[in-house]
Amino acid sequence: MEINSVSIIGLGLIGGSLTKALKERLNITEIKAVDLNKQSINQALAEGYITKGYTEINEDIYDSDLIFLCTPVKNAIEYINKLSSKVRDNCIITDVASTKCEIVNFINSMDNPPRFIGGHPMAGTEKSGFASSLSHLFENAYYILTPTIGTKEEDIDVMVNIIKRIGGIPIITDAEEHDFVTAAISHVPHIIASTLVNLVGKLDYPDGKMQTLAAGGFKDITRIASSSPELWENVVLSNKQKIRGVLEAFVETLNEFKKYMDDDNAKSINRYFRTAKELRDSLPDNRKGLLISAHEIIVDVVDKPGIIGEIASILGNNGVNIKNINVSNSREFEQGCLRITLPDSDSVKNAVTLLSDRGYKVYKI
Repeated sequence: MEINSVSIIGLGLIGGSLTKALKERLNITEIKAVDLNKQSINQALAEGYITKGYTEINEDIYDSDLIFLCTPVKNAIEYINKLSSKVRDNCIITDVASTKCEIVNFINSMDNPPRFIGGHPMAGTEKSGFASSLSHLFENAYYILTPTIGTKEEDIDVMVNIIKRIGGIPIITDAEEHDFVTAAISHVPHIIASTLVNLVGKLDYPDGKMQTLAAGGFKDITRIASSSPELWENVVLSNKQKIRGVLEAFVETLNEFKKYMDDDNAKSINRYFRTAKELRDSLPDNRKGLLISAHEIIVDVVDKPGIIGEIASILGNNGVNIKNINVSNSREFEQGCLRITLPDSDSVKNAVTLLSDRGYKVYKI
């Protein structure tokens, strides 16, 4: 099936990045967009990424070969109700939501379901909106596809081809498995990170000593707690059954560890940490996952005048952009004192090489 006309509903980070990737990498000549934010529409038009822009769906959107729903699940379902009886018979509809059961079950319950295939690109940044979108966002990122009863074999072929051409890695699975996996590796970790931060707020001394010392490793493991509360409210409510099951398993595992401590069971405590270390060390570091990478390095330096400027000059003179640079005051488990935040993984590789070649000890986080 040839794709000539694409509509993007929702020009946020993912929708905007898809728009740019489709334009630049597939050379799609007709890309239409719908977004309530007129500023995003106007920017996409001005930059030449879309041919038409609207604040609501209309006949022009119905006349598309492929429609991406880049909205929360609840909104996507509302759009499907509006689109299903009005789009072309050969139009493929897909979404990008991070939970799949709710929308797939809805499609499967319809009397006359559209040619819908669920999608979930496992990519993102800490920023949002069309202004932050990137055409290379999906490079080396897994892109999950979850077929429905309305999906035809050729629809899967079309989506797999598109995903590969925008740099992603397509994986086909069912919605139940997808939501269980994402509950374990993304949704519950966000809950745990938020719980740790709230715990510090609850247990802290009146002078805020815990918050003062809560830097370094604590900020690393709780970084994802800074994500959008509204986004995670929607995610949790749309995947609460799977999340509940994973949380119960988490609590059970914590209780097992508590028993190890109560019994002074040194062997089991050591095994607990060792198996976690071995599994953590075996995880691939050349693929994007659901949790956004930090893109940070730690540099072991001596505190002397001009040292920060020296390192900044080395990186800047070689085209490496620094997003943030600061001295880590709480670094009990870190191997250096200068923490540098960079924009992407390529910048991390370049920075490590440049600084290591000049004799600095550099560690990737």
